[in-house]
Amino acid sequence: MNDAQTRSVGQLPSAAPSTTARLLALLAILVAGTCGGLVGHAVTNLQCADDCTSLAGSMGVVGAILAAGGVGIVAVLSLRAMSEWRTGQLQQAARDDHPVD
Repeated sequence: MNDAQTRSVGQLPSAAPSTTARLLALLAILVAGTCGGLVGHAVTNLQCADDCTSLAGSMGVVGAILAAGGVGIVAVLSLRAMSEWRTGQLQQAARDDHPVD
């Protein structure tokens, strides 16, 4: 028996994205939120003639939410695509190890 035949289901590698990929996605979301907040605050602060810190701050929060949300959607879709790609590889390896007559 080869190694692939003796493995149980619990020992199969996971098709989920790696921890590194998930941490990089989280880091990208945090960076995008920070940048969106800074841009939202700066643009509103430049457009305002009087001292309007509350409006600039609220637009900074809105910019942060929009930027983080957009990057979050892209990150989730990317992680799902990585997971589907890895699942396809595992299924192909299983078909190669156990051909059907």
